[in-house]
Amino acid sequence: MNRRKLLPALGLLAVSALTLAGCASTAETGSGDGDAGSKKMITIGVTQIVAHPALDATLVGFKKALTEAGYVEGTDVTYDEQNAQGDQATASTIAGKFKDDNVDLVLAIATPTAQAAAQTITDIPVLFTAVTEPKEAGLVAEWDAPGANITGTSDLNPVKEQLQLIKDVLPDAKTVGIIYSSGEVNSDVQVELAKDAAKKLGLTIKEATVTVASEVSQAAESLGDVDAIYIPTDNKVTEGIGSVIQFAEAKQIPLFGAEGGQVESGAIATYGIDYTDLGFQTGLMAVRILKDGADPATMPVETLDKISLIINTGAAERMGVTIPAAVLDKADKVID
Repeated sequence: MNRRKLLPALGLLAVSALTLAGCASTAETGSGDGDAGSKKMITIGVTQIVAHPALDATLVGFKKALTEAGYVEGTDVTYDEQNAQGDQATASTIAGKFKDDNVDLVLAIATPTAQAAAQTITDIPVLFTAVTEPKEAGLVAEWDAPGANITGTSDLNPVKEQLQLIKDVLPDAKTVGIIYSSGEVNSDVQVELAKDAAKKLGLTIKEATVTVASEVSQAAESLGDVDAIYIPTDNKVTEGIGSVIQFAEAKQIPLFGAEGGQVESGAIATYGIDYTDLGFQTGLMAVRILKDGADPATMPVETLDKISLIINTGAAERMGVTIPAAVLDKADKVID
């Protein structure tokens, strides 16, 4: 072949090879579709209102679901974990940061941080967890049809069964004190449910409210002469539960919780959900969004069907309570 004709032909082959190599490189890098098999690093912003065992457990479960789906932390996904330390203004700042960073998805743990995310972020998928009543909190239009970029899992607890548990342990109880945060929608909902249940059980509810965790001890003392104390899944009160436990033990007033972490901390008993499982279920929703392109607007809010009876016999003894054998026999978990 003529040398002059050969050189252009070789040049054309070289360009073609480079083009193919470039296409292969692009395919390996990924196009941002969120597939765990691609090289693109997914960023998930995590905003949590405070640190306590139940909320911490949801993140553990969430990460477990992502890992099992192939999103390995540090390789396929990175978590930008932020804690608002109980401050709503800080929660809003965190939400603004995630919006500016254009993260791939936001996980909002608890109602106040979910509200901050919903108010700030409109074009990034947001999942909430440990939210009691998302519709009442203004997060979704309806449980079955959220309608925007936010959906998630609810930790609506079996308040009726929890009040019945108090009567099962303390048949002669007449008055139950409830300590809760006046600024948390989730707590307002639970207190109303407790009042409805109490009427049917012949119980009178006495309320004490707080605005910050440091007021919990004073709120407990303000309840006066009650037969038992009940704490809902309230973030501020759970943050300060240690002072309630000390008060209950000193005054020999039985303390009942609304979730397992409170019982592990020193409340007597509860019927509650497993927050690690709740977080795992939220993680499965995240996988459907990231991998399958699911739209939060059409993803119904989910709940856990299973509840467990958790009893702390050591706490009961310290508060002067003997758990009836019929109640102990039904326990799913007993803490000494």
